[in-house]
Amino acid sequence: MLAYLRNEPGAEIVEDALTAPDSHCSAHSINLCEVFYDFFRSAGETEAANAIADLSAVGIRERSDFDRDFWIAAGRIKGTHHRVSLADCCGLTLAIRLGAQFLTTDHRELDAIAASGSYPITFIRSNSTRPESKNPLNLTGLSPFMRSAII
Repeated sequence: MLAYLRNEPGAEIVEDALTAPDSHCSAHSINLCEVFYDFFRSAGETEAANAIADLSAVGIRERSDFDRDFWIAAGRIKGTHHRVSLADCCGLTLAIRLGAQFLTTDHRELDAIAASGSYPITFIRSNSTRPESKNPLNLTGLSPFMRSAII
């Protein structure tokens, strides 16, 4: 979401996810909190609120899942993969729950998990050790339910 809001490399992949026919983009509340505090630190309260409003305006739906099954699943990811932030664990858990892709720039924490093939992770920009395809997010051919992304 930060890459999209700041028009950084990878923003076009997020935009493709947002505009793909029949796609649905969601963000966990904790991931939106990360966006808010990042903008709050760098630009203040008004810009932080504007960033969240911009994400809502482009169709990103906030999900606040945190029932027992959810936090246990997120805790298992965190317990197994220590380097992954709890916020990313929540985003991954939400992606799994929704049958969606977790869009991220965070190779440092998530390369090892992505390499396992067990998690639905799509990197929106490349890493020198993990080059990306020209179109890493391909939502065509998926059922409408599966045309989802967790941003």
